[in-house]
Amino acid sequence: MSTTVHQAIAELPLPPGWRWRVDVRPRRRSLGIEITHDGEVRFAVPADADPQAVAAAVRTRLPRLAEEIRRRADRPVEPVKELVGGSSFAYLGRRYRLKPVPADRERRVRLHRGWLELPESSSTDEGARRIAAWYTECGSEWLRARVSSLELRVGAAARRVEVADLAERWGACAPSGVITVHWAVIQLPPPLVDLVLVHELCHLKVSGHGPGFRREMRLVLSDADQRERWFAEEEPLLWRGRVT
Repeated sequence: MSTTVHQAIAELPLPPGWRWRVDVRPRRRSLGIEITHDGEVRFAVPADADPQAVAAAVRTRLPRLAEEIRRRADRPVEPVKELVGGSSFAYLGRRYRLKPVPADRERRVRLHRGWLELPESSSTDEGARRIAAWYTECGSEWLRARVSSLELRVGAAARRVEVADLAERWGACAPSGVITVHWAVIQLPPPLVDLVLVHELCHLKVSGHGPGFRREMRLVLSDADQRERWFAEEEPLLWRGRVT
């Protein structure tokens, strides 16, 4: 099936230079399109997908895909942090300076008196992992408190909301109803974190990103388009754990 779908997509007027592939995912019910961090387009299709229906759906999304790929090609290099005193880290849209502190058994990464305290670590990589774990823990608590009101507005409830490292994705909605948010998203202002949450909650009702999905998003967030443009500006600046 993947070869047939591949051929159907290959016959479309795809811009030259596009890198793309077809992934057959038996648990999917409809077409899914993902763009990786480096600009590769992945078409996720059910095992029984109709090649011509997939091609028709892809054709309608070509302008938006082209715009997204151009944007990613122009994006700045992924941010790299230096774990020294005074380095800036964002949490829910506010910036805090890093303050290295002596290590002991009781000390953990924390916000304290306007500083992000980082106990001395054995290496910069270890320090980065500890900060990422702090984002994960704090983000999990914040999202659990936040998601209930959004679920009421969407009309769908997640089985569970988790925070983890999703590599190239900012959010994911599993068939089981578990929603996962990348820990780096917790750096963003609340309206943009809400955007990611609402996006994944809407996937509990509508798979894919077609007109039905867009309609659900706008019913919950009347300013979804503006938030998405804002997100597109902020997303390249998110720190995802790289250190010097």
